[in-house]
Amino acid sequence: MNTEIIKVSARSLPKLTAGAIAAVIREGNQAEVQSVGAGAANQAIKAVAIARGYGREEGYDLICRPQFTQIKIEEEEKTAIALVVEALQQPV
Repeated sequence: MNTEIIKVSARSLPKLTAGAIAAVIREGNQAEVQSVGAGAANQAIKAVAIARGYGREEGYDLICRPQFTQIKIEEEEKTAIALVVEALQQPV
């Protein structure tokens, strides 16, 4: 299973991010939704919740495992929240 990284900022639109998550899941991959800061984490959580609704409509559920990860932003190391999202059951 491949992992696709989706970066989220405080200005990201949750519905668009949810669509990106759903597209990754439909391809049989898992999504790692990365965010730095409270505003970005808020948008990421909303996006996962919306994507879960999309999955239910298509016959599968999503699980989300939060973790910390290190990312580079403008040559500076930052700690990000990474939400690893995958299908609990693949669509039939």
